[in-house]
Amino acid sequence: MESIVEQIAKEVMLKLKTENTNRGSLYTPPPKKTEAGTIETVTKPSSKFVDLLPPIRTMEQRQSVYADGSCDKPYDYAARVREVMSSSSPSEHTKSSSELQPADLAKYIDHTLLKANASKDEIIKLCQEAREYTFASVCVNPANVALAAKLLDGCPVKVCTVIGFPLGATSSFVKAMETRDAVANGATEIDMVINVGALKSKDFELVKNDIARVVESAGGNLVKVILETSLLTDDEKVKACELSKLAGADFVKTSTGFSTSGATVEDIRLMRKTVGPNMGVKASGGIRDTETALNMIKAGATRIGASASVSIVKGVKDSGKGY
Repeated sequence: MESIVEQIAKEVMLKLKTENTNRGSLYTPPPKKTEAGTIETVTKPSSKFVDLLPPIRTMEQRQSVYADGSCDKPYDYAARVREVMSSSSPSEHTKSSSELQPADLAKYIDHTLLKANASKDEIIKLCQEAREYTFASVCVNPANVALAAKLLDGCPVKVCTVIGFPLGATSSFVKAMETRDAVANGATEIDMVINVGALKSKDFELVKNDIARVVESAGGNLVKVILETSLLTDDEKVKACELSKLAGADFVKTSTGFSTSGATVEDIRLMRKTVGPNMGVKASGGIRDTETALNMIKAGATRIGASASVSIVKGVKDSGKGY
């Protein structure tokens, strides 16, 4: 027999698939003109639950005219995905990892600020830096997605957020709803944490379904699965990669940066070997200098998560601590 939560989840998911009136909490419906030509204010639905759940918005719906400055070039999202998810082997049009210079690394980097006490001014600075250096994305907590999306509007720098962060121990239903809200507020890349406990308990069906629900809720936006490799055996890392691939995710990612340790070259090699050449691999946690970032790319990473992004692309040592 289905639980009450499962029944509600099914009803909500069905409603979201058949209606496009439910938006994230920041959405305000536009005014409507009446037949008489007067303006009628549209109020949000009175539901205390369903009206908070946003619709799926695909990347095609998010294409826009791009702003001036460092982000003035038309952005082909599909081409970008193909680029970052391609094999680490160089093509005739790209440099090999051994030829990359510090400034070349910007396109690989998710410029990250996930600390609990991140202020509005810090998010603004993060986005300004992302515009200046044209990083792949900014990665922020869900509460900061709407601000980041506003600051990066019209820019090829994407807005990435984290789901089930940092423990991965929330229910699949909560992760799915969190994903929908993030997408409605402007996120176009989703980094979700797997249910680590379920993986270690060998409840593989739960792990796969947990990922699959987030993939579905992301509505075609990029999904990266955080394995938290520091807590896993090599066998568990391989299994988590396989389950992520089966669930339809686009990337596997090493770490939250909030556990016992971060990315290692050995883990990147293992993950790349497991998922093959057509799935992305993101190295994150403890990457604070150019040499480390280059080593991760040489091992097979197609994306780097870092808070020391500016130092990395400048080729200077960052003395700070953190992600």
